[in-house]
Amino acid sequence: MATLDESRRIYLIGIGGCSMSGLAQILKAQGHIVAGSDREESQFTEQLRKLGVTVFIGHKAEQVATSDLVIYSAAIKPTNPEREFAQEHGIPQIERSVALGQISERFKEVVAIAGCHGKTTITSMLAYINDAAKLDATVHVGGFVELLGGGVRVGGSDTFITEACEYVQSFLMLSPTIALINNIDNDHLDCYRDIDHIVSTFFRFCSLVPPEGVILGCIDDEHVRELLPVTDRRYVTYGLHQGDYHADDIRYDASGNPSFELIDNGQSRGRVELSVPGTHNVVNAIAAYAVSKELNVPFGVYTMAIRRFTNTKRRFEYMGERNGIKVFHDYGHHPNEIRSTLEAATRVPHGKIFCVFQCNSYTRAKTLFCQDVDCFSDADEVLVPDIYPGREVDTGLVHAKDMVAGIVKTGSKATYLPTFGDIRQYLDAHAKQGDIVITVGSGDVYRQTQTLL
Repeated sequence: MATLDESRRIYLIGIGGCSMSGLAQILKAQGHIVAGSDREESQFTEQLRKLGVTVFIGHKAEQVATSDLVIYSAAIKPTNPEREFAQEHGIPQIERSVALGQISERFKEVVAIAGCHGKTTITSMLAYINDAAKLDATVHVGGFVELLGGGVRVGGSDTFITEACEYVQSFLMLSPTIALINNIDNDHLDCYRDIDHIVSTFFRFCSLVPPEGVILGCIDDEHVRELLPVTDRRYVTYGLHQGDYHADDIRYDASGNPSFELIDNGQSRGRVELSVPGTHNVVNAIAAYAVSKELNVPFGVYTMAIRRFTNTKRRFEYMGERNGIKVFHDYGHHPNEIRSTLEAATRVPHGKIFCVFQCNSYTRAKTLFCQDVDCFSDADEVLVPDIYPGREVDTGLVHAKDMVAGIVKTGSKATYLPTFGDIRQYLDAHAKQGDIVITVGSGDVYRQTQTLL
């Protein structure tokens, strides 16, 4: 396999994405000559140019000619002209997750934040804690963090804090010394057979931790609870109301933001205040505490950083207001994520809650949103546009109307509206001042949300 250590000039295809641009910055800081391409400008491309990275808009074979190694994201197909040129001319190629794994090998302490839900938020919280504690760690997040001005911080210490994604088993490329598992769920069924396959892959992830390392696990999740004792590694537990670290006396302010007493092995450490809504963020904050304790961060520094933390972009992000109706967006695309998002929405002052749900996968629609769809119960109305194809092709297997039927069957009110223009007209006719709209999904719904404003 090609390695970063053998490559001076590295070319990244898809460099304008949050994760890939972060890798580009880390690699440049580590002494490589970095260039790359993307199909269009992004919020990261100009930032990369200012750092001295050559960025091309558009994919052309000749752009990769002088490279020693090509890194490509999962979205880049073998038919990409730059990948074809690399193949024809013997230039080694590795996928993004392999590159991230090789980067992790260059650090003594590697904190890998895993779980089907919550890992971006927890890693973002740790970015704030890293800043407040002056740990000088390198941080890699799969989302836009205001503090970082993107998804990466290049540090000078021997500690690497990174999101560890389970999609296509990519987190198995990492070399974690501290592994956190927030939950294990039946997600990504386009690349996993079933939940047992997913659990076994998380077991393999745990096996990457060396004997002197530690696994931090949320025992609110039954799969994590059962996995921890069989990992043959030291482990520490956390949860909302159970575990070595948990919460007590949870309260909510007028904006729906929680505070709680943090219990550490039966003893109260003190009160923690959050600036983001939702009970799920209490669990996320406790997860961040579990990591902080392993990194010897003082409790007062932890609480200060957590209070400063505001949501990563696309995580209950306030988008704007129109006709007295506030609009939020959340990346949640799994039933459990949507359930947590809507629970958080109930904590925000509101009249009615309108949830606009765009599913980004025909497989996900069929397997998760046509039967027993009870995750929308906190919404007064659910508005469902056509399915966003994502990586898939529409074979007629499922339609958005099938999801609407599944939602209605469990007692929620749902309406099929093909386009976001149709949804805007519906909201103009039915939403009133003081109501809130929350759009959820991981397709192009983030961009389409502007249509509603």
